[in-house]
Amino acid sequence: MRAVTYAAPERLQVERVPDPVLEMPGDVLVRVELTAICGSDLHVWHGRETGLDAGTVMGHEFLGEVVAAGKAVTRFRPGERVVSPFTTSCGTCFYCRSGLTARCERGQLFGWVERGLGLHGGQAELVRVPLADTTLLKLPQELPAETAILLGDGLATGYHCAQLGGVAPGATCAVVGCGPVGLLAVFAAQVLGAGRIYALDSVPERLLLAERFGAMARCGPEEILQQTEGRGVDVVLEAVGSAAASALAFRLVRPGGTIAAVGVHHEAAFPFSPGQAYDKNLSYRIGRCPARHYMEALLPLARERSDLLRTLFTHRVPLGSLSHLRRTKGRLHQGGAAPCRLTLTPLADYT
Repeated sequence: MRAVTYAAPERLQVERVPDPVLEMPGDVLVRVELTAICGSDLHVWHGRETGLDAGTVMGHEFLGEVVAAGKAVTRFRPGERVVSPFTTSCGTCFYCRSGLTARCERGQLFGWVERGLGLHGGQAELVRVPLADTTLLKLPQELPAETAILLGDGLATGYHCAQLGGVAPGATCAVVGCGPVGLLAVFAAQVLGAGRIYALDSVPERLLLAERFGAMARCGPEEILQQTEGRGVDVVLEAVGSAAASALAFRLVRPGGTIAAVGVHHEAAFPFSPGQAYDKNLSYRIGRCPARHYMEALLPLARERSDLLRTLFTHRVPLGSLSHLRRTKGRLHQGGAAPCRLTLTPLADYT
């Protein structure tokens, strides 16, 4: 099969690799209908996240059709349409039972192979999914692929961010970073009844989309502080993963407020001290989204708001067109004309 594989920082390639096979009785093979580039893929691309083996198949956002199932699989049959979260999960360990499926004792992250161990990703024609019965979600045929793929990462992570922040009816929120996860955090805060939602980003097109998702996107930090009588907001939803984003979140949150961070951080220290956090009575919550925990609950919402959610997608390219992929990705992560980072790569578009 053909797949996008990692070669080195800032160097990916499309190459032929062996088709995956069923290795365990609980595995299934999925023929990928649609896959996507996540903002966290760019950490590997830039070299901020290291350790990935050359030849690893990239990508952890995908959906498609089951084409083969191991003998222990009971919930899925060939021909069924499924979407995967970005990690596998067993459903029975301590962490899965408590809803923290992202920390499953047997879980693996798609698209991460290090020193020969790990799980290849979904930017390929086929992908092997271990622990299939408790990892995959069956999809209704009528749900558009562009909406359905959000269940496994973006929508779940945005909703998780709002939940971490304790967004409640009437709360005043600020969302730092309006890539797809930030926009979906705006969406989740609106669904959970937030009173005012401020959106901050440096890309004008993203701010326009944030307004469509229910945010006030024309206020800078000083205006937000003025409009909250100098206190700051109740909740900051941080969806960037940088020292600058953390510093802005700390500046905007009121004493006794909460920062919820789902951006992937690589810096060595916080930009505020423990003493500053203490003096602000700050609650700070951070961590990887347990996407599988949320997927069933979010399916009706995805179906109901599909038309809005699909507006996140700005580029759709063939997986085999690596030069196109490079050009598109450059526009996205450099803050060009595209509101969002998500480039779809439908495998049916290439031979």
